[in-house]
Amino acid sequence: MAKSNTLESGILKLLYQNIDLANIGDASGLQNSATAGSLYLALYTTAPTDADSGTEATYTGYARIGVVRSAVGWTVTNNVVSNAGIITYPVNTGTIQTITHVGIRTSITGGDLLHHGQLSAPFVVNNGTVPKFQIGDISVSEN
Repeated sequence: MAKSNTLESGILKLLYQNIDLANIGDASGLQNSATAGSLYLALYTTAPTDADSGTEATYTGYARIGVVRSAVGWTVTNNVVSNAGIITYPVNTGTIQTITHVGIRTSITGGDLLHHGQLSAPFVVNNGTVPKFQIGDISVSEN
């Protein structure tokens, strides 16, 4: 069976915007978190897998970027969620790396991989480069 549009949108809103998913179990449904927190965007030099393998970026200065779990951080339209703001990484002060994939994780270090995907085009992070994603560049669809 396929998921309904309502369920697809509801799952994304619960995960990315911390909004209740009503009518699951009872009218109150699946509840949001008391503290919304953030999800973290990780950069990869090799493809992450569903089993959470892949090589995360290690250029000098790299750190995952937190995006708050709310409408300020994420936009949900139908069954697609995308970043609502510009995402800017720290400047590379050393090693050159080619970024090919991104992953959305539950923690600034370690944590669980929730979604992952290949970039439309790889980009090289040279010394002095500041990796950046514009509004809507990162998107996840739920089907």
